[in-house]
Parts: sequence; C-alpha cells; structure tokens
Amino acid sequence: MKSLVISCAAFAAFAMCGEAWATPDISQAFGNTIQSTYPDGRQAEVYLQQGGAYQSTGRRGQHTSGVWRMRGNRLCLNQRQPFAGPFGYCTSIPERTDAEWSARAPTGENIRVHLVRGHVTGRKGPPPR
Repeated sequence: MKSLVISCAAFAAFAMCGEAWATPDISQAFGNTIQSTYPDGRQAEVYLQQGGAYQSTGRRGQHTSGVWRMRGNRLCLNQRQPFAGPFGYCTSIPERTDAEWSARAPTGENIRVHLVRGHVTGRKGPPPR
C-alpha cells in the first residue's frame, strides 16, 4: 500500500488546479521522465510507455510498476509490482508540459513537476528552491 501511494505521488506530478484543460497529448512523456520534487528536495521519477505500462522510482528509492490509461484529461494508474494495489489513482494533466508546474501529491504535499528529456534517474532536475 505504501508503495502505491508513493508511486501515485510521482504521477501527481501531472496534477494541476485552477486552469482550463484541453485534451492532453500524453505522447510527449514517452521516452522521457516525469519528475516531481517534494518540499524536502527529494525527487520521484515516472516513465510511461506506449501501450499502457509504466515504471517509477519513488522519492525513497523504491521501484514500482503497473499500467496506465487516459480517462478524458486524467491519467489513471494501477500498480501491479511489487504488489497489485487495491485501488487506482487518477490525476488531471496539463495540456502543455514544457514548463514546471505545481501539483499536490496524494499524501497532500505540494510538489513541483516537470518533464525531463530522456530517462533520468538520480536527481537531475532543477535544484530545490
């Protein structure tokens, strides 16, 4: 359960409040890294694959994977490894992801999110504020 929440927090990277949304083009995430930065400076990474699979590395270094799908403008994730999660997690994603945006993790923490070119592991995003 804890892994699912942490994995979901990484995907909250796409959450955004108070703005108009168009149908997002999720394909820009394929082959790239969705990186979220928590208030303590730790980062989580998510990798979406075409066909609906994902892998993630949580801010505490744990690895999870599962399946994703779009529901309108919401990205929905269901964890399968290291165990199947009891529920899915969905979050709205912005139409454009070419700049950093703010989001709220499922844990309630405010996070900063950006899309990084390529598969990044190990804290290569912008420096903590």
